[in-house]
Amino acid sequence: MLLDMKHWKHVFKLDPDRELSDEQLDRLCVSGTDAIMVGGSSGVTFENTVDLLARIRRYEVPCVLEVSNLEAIVPGFDLFFIPIVLNARDPQWIVGHHHQALREYGAILDWQLVRTEGYIMMNGQSTAARITEADTALDAKDVEAYVRLADRLFHCPVVYIEYSGTFGDMELVARCKELVREARLFYGGGIDSPDKARKAAQSAHTIVVGNAVYERFEQALATVQAVQSN
Repeated sequence: MLLDMKHWKHVFKLDPDRELSDEQLDRLCVSGTDAIMVGGSSGVTFENTVDLLARIRRYEVPCVLEVSNLEAIVPGFDLFFIPIVLNARDPQWIVGHHHQALREYGAILDWQLVRTEGYIMMNGQSTAARITEADTALDAKDVEAYVRLADRLFHCPVVYIEYSGTFGDMELVARCKELVREARLFYGGGIDSPDKARKAAQSAHTIVVGNAVYERFEQALATVQAVQSN
């Protein structure tokens, strides 16, 4: 049965390269979050991805792999998210790695399980922005143009505004939510409390809570109820 993302409000993003106890993982997976996304900007390997997937699979929560490393493509996930970093200066993160992946795996991919994410990196200090050489000196019109590009030209089912580690401009995010016609607008970055989760959920369709899981666990866990109760 294919997953329907249309009703996702809350997603936890877990990094295979970071430590998480069995008790913590249990509490996350039964928290009421809509999905677990597995991915990271560095240190992601086939081995640590397989290990994390096996631990999550003990639960019924949907599990998605965000593919950032060709060597870490692991079968068995419910969906595979393919990020296209729209504001990357390095074209490898727009089409290069994707071409290489399809050269290797294109003939055997189950395309029903593949979803593209039109990524807009907003925090130039983040690891992901540095790796992709993202141009983060964007004004509102730049961001809106990227949103239209992802939604209407590329037809990405997910448009992802990523502030990674810092809480973003919710007014801008809300404007972008109004722009999309077919895509679901994901927001990630700096959501480390129920209050920020509520604000972000009012501005985006789906919020992604990542770093807070490892830095402020109880607060991260509380974001689920803050979002799902509204």
